[in-house]
Amino acid sequence: MGGWVYIMSGRRNGTLYIGVTTDIVARAWQHRNGLVAGFTKRYGLSILVHVETHESILAAIQREKTLKHWPRIWKIALIERGNPDWSDLFPLLG
Repeated sequence: MGGWVYIMSGRRNGTLYIGVTTDIVARAWQHRNGLVAGFTKRYGLSILVHVETHESILAAIQREKTLKHWPRIWKIALIERGNPDWSDLFPLLG
């Protein structure tokens, strides 16, 4: 089974949350609608600004751990490389 790594934010250059899931559509929808108790709900992080797919959930988990240790400037550069306007990517998930 594959996995997804994603980054949620509330606004451009705002607070970031990095997560991992096997069902990106469901998980992003949960964050958008405030159904996930904790960090994303507390800080209003409802915009999906980065997403990447991996062949296995184990690879996705490893990537999530790696990204969480990156300096903030690297995370912002990663987002802006693929999504320079910090647009909400949720509608593109189809």
